[in-house]
Amino acid sequence: MSSMTVVAAAGAALVAAGVSALVFPPTARLAHRVRPYTQLARARLHGHADLIPTPPMRPARGAVARVFGPPTRAATGALTSLVDRRDDATLELALRRAGDMGVSAADHRARVAGSVLRWSALGATVGIVALHSAPLTIALVALGTVCGASRARGALDRRIRDRAERMRIELYTVNQLLAMHVRSGAGPIQAVQRIVDRGAGAVVDELAAVLLAVRRGESEPAAFRHAAEVTAEPAAARTYKLFAAGAERGVDLAGGLRALSEDLRDARREEIRATATKRRAAMLVPTIAVLAPVMLLFIAAPLPSVVLGSR
Repeated sequence: MSSMTVVAAAGAALVAAGVSALVFPPTARLAHRVRPYTQLARARLHGHADLIPTPPMRPARGAVARVFGPPTRAATGALTSLVDRRDDATLELALRRAGDMGVSAADHRARVAGSVLRWSALGATVGIVALHSAPLTIALVALGTVCGASRARGALDRRIRDRAERMRIELYTVNQLLAMHVRSGAGPIQAVQRIVDRGAGAVVDELAAVLLAVRRGESEPAAFRHAAEVTAEPAAARTYKLFAAGAERGVDLAGGLRALSEDLRDARREEIRATATKRRAAMLVPTIAVLAPVMLLFIAAPLPSVVLGSR
């Protein structure tokens, strides 16, 4: 079969798909109409009652997207499952800890697949255009695949570490402010609401998620414990567990928050001290690397005259 025949067949298929979409338009989705009537049932079952305004109805996808979309998504899933074997729950937890609240596991896998394809295409281009060698091209494609997958996973892990570090820096101030509001007579949720209304940052975003879960019908201890399970910073998890215990048993939140703040300050001081020690040792490396050869030359220069007795 010649290339012109394949192109003609593909064109005919596209024309047929377009005509079928015009003659038989896709059925409109009814989810946005039914969702408001199921909020009460989901709230009673401790589910998510959609209190956020629902977005406007999206236009129906065309016939081409409906025909070629599922095979494309299946191929993307098969490709990403080879380079990232984490399940959807683990991957969504990692995305949440990285701060990507609105990104699903499928979207992240699509990003990984795009990164793998870009680096593989770059390796194939270099091998074909510059090296003109089939074995080297295959090796570069494999290297590009590994590089694209590792870069995508490394970027996610790096975002998690950066977010955890930001939370450690913010948490001391947030705990002090929460202790001040609780000491002045505010309840746990009221204190959290004041911080969310006036603050910003990674810790404030997680506290806002706790408030949203409480508004959706979840109990206060359960909302704080869930936040403690999904957070990327152990110190923040201790704060959320303290709030859960305070909502259940009425513990001294102000004293506990101040104690957690002092622990955070001490841990931060020790971390800075250890980092300074490591950097001081690292600064000695270039000094030794530069001065040691010069000193050895000065020491070794008179050795021939001393040993051989010549001037």
